[in-house]
Amino acid sequence: MPITFKYQCTDCDKTYEISPKFMVCPDCTKIQRGDTPLRGILTVKLTGEVGPNFNVHELLPVDKEFFPSIHVGDTPFWKPGRLNKAFGFSNLFLKNDGANPTGSLKDRASHLVCAFAKQHQIKQIVLASTGNAASSMAGIGAAAGLKVTIFLPQDAPIAKMIQVMQYGAKLILVNGNYDKAYKLSLEYTRFHSNCLSRNTAYNPLTIEGKKTVALEIFKQLGKVPKHIFVPTGDGVILAGVYKGFTDLKELNIIGSTPTVYAVQAAGSDAIYQALHKGKFEKICSDTIADSIKVDVPQNGYYALKLLKKYKGQCIKVSDDEILKSQKLLSSTTGLFVEPAAAASFAGFLQVKKNIGKDDSIVILTTGTGLKDTEAAKVKLPPLPEPINQLADIVD
Repeated sequence: MPITFKYQCTDCDKTYEISPKFMVCPDCTKIQRGDTPLRGILTVKLTGEVGPNFNVHELLPVDKEFFPSIHVGDTPFWKPGRLNKAFGFSNLFLKNDGANPTGSLKDRASHLVCAFAKQHQIKQIVLASTGNAASSMAGIGAAAGLKVTIFLPQDAPIAKMIQVMQYGAKLILVNGNYDKAYKLSLEYTRFHSNCLSRNTAYNPLTIEGKKTVALEIFKQLGKVPKHIFVPTGDGVILAGVYKGFTDLKELNIIGSTPTVYAVQAAGSDAIYQALHKGKFEKICSDTIADSIKVDVPQNGYYALKLLKKYKGQCIKVSDDEILKSQKLLSSTTGLFVEPAAAASFAGFLQVKKNIGKDDSIVILTTGTGLKDTEAAKVKLPPLPEPINQLADIVD
């Protein structure tokens, strides 16, 4: 039986055809209130049958022919020997999504959104971002030949701004934070025809595209890991990880899902707070991990629902823990990740004493450290002075 796809509301469970006219549930969005996470988020519901040797494209709602010819996914997955030995674990793995074309996991969502735009003959894609989604959409959009318009907070890392412009996208810097950029980008799409919003959570395909990382982990490991650590800002990567494993469960390919740890920066911990307080309150984010820095997590309600339903955990880590983890990961494994990506490793270090030494563990790293070298410099000594001769070297 072939796989079929529909949109389904995460609040009311109503289903809709997969179409550019649906971004959020038209009924549930009516209860949306200002400065709160999105209501009526749609996800892709699939039905049908597929074998355990499935191809990832079989589980996506856009035919493979529409995807731009740029290699996204199939990122490195390995067991770092020194790291396992250092902490006494035997099955600790790294999944490095910084190896995607533009240097982050966001390429998975951008790839699917581009394919969807091509399928529906849409010429322009618009989004707001803290940086990675912007550079991702600009790069993948360039490969697809689409016009891309980016709204970016003015304090985003310069490397990510340069990426956006290098790829040829239109960059609009916003005098304000991500939340302001998000609102302005939605206004832009309402006033311009034949364009598609790629805003995270708002576009259902952002969750759907990111689920491919979970499908790959299952294929690369050969089973479901017992634990997986995920950097979390707005909660869309978290939802994508859950979506991949729950799709496999719905298809009777696996019997259980992993324990997922949502790792937030202590200075941007809206989901963590809501999980403990029972409600979302607006925060003023302040963290060095720009990719998970957000005042109002757009996917907050759904992320909370998933964590509760599947007994996931939410951890918060300080900027100091993040930067120390970034340096430790680099110097032990050779993997240099940006601060947001290092958050997942920091979360593991915080709770490792509660995890079995032989349990299978995946640390999901989501972006390369070359995207924010200024942050990495904080925990490094000053650069050495230039020398004229070998005698000048100080051991």
